[in-house]
Amino acid sequence: MQTSSGAKLDFGRVALLLLFLGAGWYFWDSPVLWPLKVLVVMVHESGHALATLLAGGSVDRITLAANDSGACLSRLPSSMMAQVAVYSAGYVGSALAGAFLLLATFRFRLRRLVLFVACVGLGVMGVLYAGDSVTLALCLGTALVMGLAAKYLPDGGVDMLNLFLAAFTALYVAFDLRSVLGHGATSSASDASLLANLTPVPSWAWAGIWSFVSLALLGLFARWSLRAARPEGLGHSLISSRR
Repeated sequence: MQTSSGAKLDFGRVALLLLFLGAGWYFWDSPVLWPLKVLVVMVHESGHALATLLAGGSVDRITLAANDSGACLSRLPSSMMAQVAVYSAGYVGSALAGAFLLLATFRFRLRRLVLFVACVGLGVMGVLYAGDSVTLALCLGTALVMGLAAKYLPDGGVDMLNLFLAAFTALYVAFDLRSVLGHGATSSASDASLLANLTPVPSWAWAGIWSFVSLALLGLFARWSLRAARPEGLGHSLISSRR
């Protein structure tokens, strides 16, 4: 399998990514995956929080619930464009988090560092913005697990964990589309519905757009990141052949 530039993709990693995507989709409602769902919900809400601060607003608190829901309560600027950006930032944040996790792990070999940075970021967001003790405990507990994984897992284990987290984070956006299309009570409070209230674009279209963007980003960064390592000495042989 080759990219357009001729670089070969690591078929094993690509197959593993597809396997994780399929497993995440199939077992999404399994209680076994509940801790990961809490993590991606926090990533989603953190995207809202960061966008709010960048737009000049302020964040009051973030709350997570045991039913996999979350909320970022903030004071937004009056500009419609700023509000659209903030409401979209949960989707964008989830997509970019998964994409950059792939890039840092497999392109730049920063597998442990990126996991440790995620651990610290999750802990800081919990301490600064957790709206209740449950949210704080979930953030700190998940951050602790990620920190221990970054320190003690072997390199291959960290690679697999980061790959799975990248796939799972990207899937979160797609499942919001399922929520909008299939659960009226849930969809009324979704980001897609908030965007629909601000614009002529319906909620299902917003969810579809961000689902497509999320999976497209994952595919693009996977194509860039999951290349097979070049054999030792290949560069020297190419240079010597031109003499």
